[in-house]
Amino acid sequence: MSLFEGSTSAPAPEAPPRRRLAGPAVAGLWALSLSLVALLVLTLLPTSFVIQRPGPVYDTLGTASTSDGADEPLISISGAETYPTSGTLDLLTVEVLGNRERTPSWFELAAAWFDPARAVVPIDDIFPRGVTTEQRQEENAALMVDSQKEATAAALAELGYDVGELVRVHGLTDTSPAAGLLEAGDVIRSVDGVATPTTTALRDAINAADGAALTVAFDRDGQEQTATVTPEQDDSTGETRWVIGVTIMQDFDFPIDVSIALNNVGGPSAGMMFALGIIDTLTPGELTGGERFAGTGTIDAAGQVGPIGGIRQKLYGAQEAGATWFLAPEQNCGEVVGHVPDGLRVFSVSTLDDALTALDAVTSDGDLDALPTCSAG
Repeated sequence: MSLFEGSTSAPAPEAPPRRRLAGPAVAGLWALSLSLVALLVLTLLPTSFVIQRPGPVYDTLGTASTSDGADEPLISISGAETYPTSGTLDLLTVEVLGNRERTPSWFELAAAWFDPARAVVPIDDIFPRGVTTEQRQEENAALMVDSQKEATAAALAELGYDVGELVRVHGLTDTSPAAGLLEAGDVIRSVDGVATPTTTALRDAINAADGAALTVAFDRDGQEQTATVTPEQDDSTGETRWVIGVTIMQDFDFPIDVSIALNNVGGPSAGMMFALGIIDTLTPGELTGGERFAGTGTIDAAGQVGPIGGIRQKLYGAQEAGATWFLAPEQNCGEVVGHVPDGLRVFSVSTLDDALTALDAVTSDGDLDALPTCSAG
C-alpha cells in the first residue's frame, strides 16, 4: 500500500541524450585554450627590448620646475643685459620604457611596433652590458653638464664674447706618470711654453715632444705652478701616441654667468636649443618672431651641430607640443625622411649659423624653399 493514499506513481522522465561536440568544435576549444596559455606565457616571458617614446618638452625661453617644485627661468643670465622673448624654442626628450630590471612585455612591444611615435630598441643599445641604470644616469647627467657649457660657449662666441677656453684635469689613470704632480681640477695652461687652450692643442703639444720630458704649466686654486712630466707611450688605439696619464675636459672661463635649470634630463642632445635660447635672451628683438620652433642636436663650442638619438620620437613630441617648425641635425636626415608628422616642417642644420638662418627666414618671410631640408636621395 502506498504511503500516500490516492497518489499515483509516474515513470521518471528520460534524461535528454548527451550532445557530443563535433570534431571542429573540439579543435576550436583546444585552439582557444592553447592561445590563452600562449598569451599568458608571452606576458610572463622576459624580453630583450625597450621602448622609446616622446618625452617631456621644455621651452628654453620658458620656465622649468626646480627640485622643490618651484618654477624658475630655464635660462638665467647675469652680468649682461637681457631682453624679452616670445614664441618657443622647444628642446625635446625621449622616454625609455623598461630597463634590465624590468623589460616591457611582449604585448607592450607589439603595441609599440605599430605606433609611429614609438620605437622598439634592443636593450643593449640603451643599457650596455655591465653598466647599471644608476651608472647610465650619472653618465647622462655629466653629458648634460658638458652640453650646457658647450652651448654657452657657442652662443657667446656667436655674439662676439671671448669664452676663455681652457683644459681642466678631470682625473688621473692608475699608472699615470703625472701622479703626485697634477691633480683633478688643475687647469693646464701650456706645455713647453706652447699654449694649450683646447684638448686638441694639449694632445698635439704632448705628442710633439716625442716622449721627452715636458714642462707643464698649470693653475691650481688660482696659483700658477709648473711640473716636469715624462710621457709614456700608448698603443691602445692602434697607433703610437704619447700621453701623460690624465683624463681631461674642455672647460671655459665665461665673461658672464649663464645658468640653465633643468632637472631629471640627461644627455647632450639639447645643446643647440640651449645655444639658441641664450642668444635670444641676450639680443634685442625676438628671435622666433612669436613662432613655435622645436629642435634637437648636440653642439660644440665652435657651433658645429651633431646627431642625436630618438629623432623620430622627438618629431612626434614636437608635433604634440604644437610646434610648426623643426630644426634637425643634418646627420640625422636619413632617419627623418618619411617620418615627419603632419603640420611640421623640418629644416636641416649642421651649424649654429644654419639654425639662426632658418629662424630668420621664417620670421622675415624669407625664401623657405631655399633652406636645406631632409629629403630622400
